[in-house]
Amino acid sequence: MGVKLRAFKVSSTEGWSIKPASGKRDWMDASREKFAYRCLPLVMANQSGWVLGCPLNFSAVWNGKDDMNAVTLNFPEGEGKVKGHIKSHFGQGIVTFSLPWLFRTDAGIGLWARGPANLVKDNVHALDGIVETDWAPYTFTMNWKIMRRNVEVYFKQGEPICQIVPFPLALLETVEPEFASIDSDPMLKQDFYTFTAMRSGNIDRLKATGESTWAMDYMKGHLPDGTPVEGHRKAFRLKEFGEEK
Repeated sequence: MGVKLRAFKVSSTEGWSIKPASGKRDWMDASREKFAYRCLPLVMANQSGWVLGCPLNFSAVWNGKDDMNAVTLNFPEGEGKVKGHIKSHFGQGIVTFSLPWLFRTDAGIGLWARGPANLVKDNVHALDGIVETDWAPYTFTMNWKIMRRNVEVYFKQGEPICQIVPFPLALLETVEPEFASIDSDPMLKQDFYTFTAMRSGNIDRLKATGESTWAMDYMKGHLPDGTPVEGHRKAFRLKEFGEEK
């Protein structure tokens, strides 16, 4: 039995979207030979959760002051039915998105609401929040902090403005962190030094000739000696939200 993630509509959803997060990023597409996609941890983080798309086109300018009127919002096509969903009511150059859904999760599961993973926007930074959606009858907002005064920030309709990631709320407090000597695990030590030698050699070849022979063992789910790892993941395959009931 899977974990339930329910989105209850509480206001107009016109223009809004919610869908599984994509592994693609424009800046990764633009990397040489799409080199950035060879970093599997980046790709997996990109896909971890569901993303909410901005309901309309708008821009924002912060004058550098702390009051609630310090941000000027411009909606070139108007706000339509989502009027009031995007405001600045915290001050300090923060743009607030009031989401049109109230999210509920199973007991013990919360939502990590954050900016889209590895998606960079100039002059504005997404603020994270952790919400106890297993009990709260309250909506939450997604907030972005403008960094430089008098520099306009643009948001486009459909671009991801929030990534929601379910996780067990009790998990972090069950973790028992500790330091350990690499010498205490001889097999791990051998695998690590084999890996670092291979990586260093490849980097040296890349610098000298411009060519590389990346083993990509992590991408393939192989140990340095080629042994496959059972249960290795290369992608998340998340479900779409079902029809409203």
